[in-house]
Amino acid sequence: MSKQDYYDILGIGRNAGKDEIASAYRKKAMEYHPDRNPGNEEAVEKFKLCAEAFEVLNNDQKRSAYDRYGHAGVDSVGGAHQFTDINEIFGSFGDLFGSLFGGSRSRGRQVRQGADVHCQLILDLNEAARGVTKTVTFKRRELCETCGGTGCKPGSSPEKCTLCGGSGRVVQSTGFFSIQSTCPKCGGTGSVITSPCTTCFASGLVPKTVDREVKIPAGVDSGTRLRIQGEGEKSADGGPAGDCYVFIDVKQHPLFHREGQDLICRVPIGYAQAALGAEIEVPTLEGREKLTIPAGTQNNDVITLRGHGMPVPRRNIAGDLHIRLYIEVPKKLSTEHKELLRKLAELEHENILPERKSFFGKLGQYVNDFFSEDKA
Repeated sequence: MSKQDYYDILGIGRNAGKDEIASAYRKKAMEYHPDRNPGNEEAVEKFKLCAEAFEVLNNDQKRSAYDRYGHAGVDSVGGAHQFTDINEIFGSFGDLFGSLFGGSRSRGRQVRQGADVHCQLILDLNEAARGVTKTVTFKRRELCETCGGTGCKPGSSPEKCTLCGGSGRVVQSTGFFSIQSTCPKCGGTGSVITSPCTTCFASGLVPKTVDREVKIPAGVDSGTRLRIQGEGEKSADGGPAGDCYVFIDVKQHPLFHREGQDLICRVPIGYAQAALGAEIEVPTLEGREKLTIPAGTQNNDVITLRGHGMPVPRRNIAGDLHIRLYIEVPKKLSTEHKELLRKLAELEHENILPERKSFFGKLGQYVNDFFSEDKA
């Protein structure tokens, strides 16, 4: 079965820049994130494909090889890279190609970085606006205390891989090509475990739940990804630890609708306030604010409060707050209220406003034209 095009997976053109690639990947990753699609295996597979596509297209060398040769240009010998765990998506794919046309045929054993982990953090709009320090909880694997991270049963040790001779790499030559890839027997470690640890089952790692504090900058939005460096899984072979990625999700606010860094708030006013003008109080992220309603305000008019929106992360500016006014018509009226409205209606009948006069003038012309055509 042919593999899907990486550009199609992310929904971008072949000339997309790195910013567009990263933005498309972030949206797709949030859409198919396993935490948002519990039990949905199809979403998990799409999530993996998006990460695979991003890993290739975000790397200049891999992208160049993919553009020239397609999937054959980035697939390792024996097939494409396959994920075995969600956390692996955020880790390294490793070098799929070794040397081509005279490149180096020999490499030492590579030390692998620990796997990255991820968690989700839900904020309300006020927290996102001012920035907060939160405690996040996530799971990661840590070095096994029984074997000290070696993966071997106490008293034993790893043995040199007989396939790669301890280098962790194997080389295959086909005609003019010399392709170097990770050793399939030892997985690039250069050694194999013959007596595995019964606690960690040769992985050298055991699961653990961890709490860490993370500082959230003001102005973040849903889909923002923050990195806690070095808080991922430890490397079983002495490499650097992975990172923890915190995915931000901002809850909807009962009053404010967010559009980027701007906020929109719908505020009701009475007919008299719209016609005569008034001073009212409106909500903002900083508290109540007085707002002057000009006389003759129409339904859905917008008054903008500059700088009262969401802060732009790591910049000393903020979006705007747009107050959208709508005229609220009361459903229940007192007798006195009804009498006053009748008098107002009589007054409006005697003094037709310019807009209404224009409308009724057009209506009369339409009726005359209709009957004129009918008689013809």
